[in-house]
Amino acid sequence: MTLVTVKNLTKKYGSKIVVNNISFDFGYQKCIALIGPNGAGKTTTLRTLAGLLKPTEGTIQFESSTTNQDIRKWIGYLPQYPAFHSWMTGREFLIYSGKLAKLTKEEATKRAAELLEVVNIAKESQDERISRYSGGMKQRLGIAQAIIHKPKLLILDEPVASLDPIGRREVLGLLEKLKQEITILFSTHILNDAEEVSDELLLLHKGQIIESGSLQELRNKYQTTVMALQVEDEIHDYQTIVANLNHVRNTKIERGTLYITSDNVKKVREAILSLADQERWPITSFSIDQASLEDMFMKVVNN
Repeated sequence: MTLVTVKNLTKKYGSKIVVNNISFDFGYQKCIALIGPNGAGKTTTLRTLAGLLKPTEGTIQFESSTTNQDIRKWIGYLPQYPAFHSWMTGREFLIYSGKLAKLTKEEATKRAAELLEVVNIAKESQDERISRYSGGMKQRLGIAQAIIHKPKLLILDEPVASLDPIGRREVLGLLEKLKQEITILFSTHILNDAEEVSDELLLLHKGQIIESGSLQELRNKYQTTVMALQVEDEIHDYQTIVANLNHVRNTKIERGTLYITSDNVKKVREAILSLADQERWPITSFSIDQASLEDMFMKVVNN
């Protein structure tokens, strides 16, 4: 069953088109990554979906609601740079947020206690002022306030972009847990994050959706397999030999490693290993890996 359906969504500022006629839909209990470089239109798309911006053209329909009905009650939203009342404690802030979401004081207090556990803010920190929280704790608190009213869709704008590795790991782990109960749509330009937690991808470039689908579907469609070769000698001496083998599509050298893409990995692997045996290549490492999501995205953009 479809949760959100977006049709021909366009957002203009004067004559400038920021989001250009995009259409997509997604269902329940999914984690969808909106991927694109800075300036691609990700934030504008999310703010429009969250009801904070009015679309210039197009429709947004939530479940069985009427077209362009106010759907904010079903949505939780966290901007890239959330603001907090730093003099409040984490518990006070969540209770305050719950009351703003029209929960009674008793409901807000109960819900705050539940969410502090969910987002893993330790009991000794719950009554500390937010000004003392780390970046990761603030981001997890922000996610808690975004779902205080039990929305069906959680929208996050670059949720880990400004965090250190520990904070990033904490938030990604939380998203992995939350997507079992709620649909999550988050934007990012850090493709490893999308690859780690998302079930589906929307690739946005210059305001347009240039590709969409599950991670596996897009891998099957675009991703190539890459072989990586390292030797004790000068690696450039081997690049020409390998590049002239049948079925080798491309070679490149980065930081002393020769990367090889091919349309027939089995045959190229056999040819390299045969040559290495016959000519006694001083191989230190030879591995086969799938190309990264970043490689796939660049291929889609260039096409």
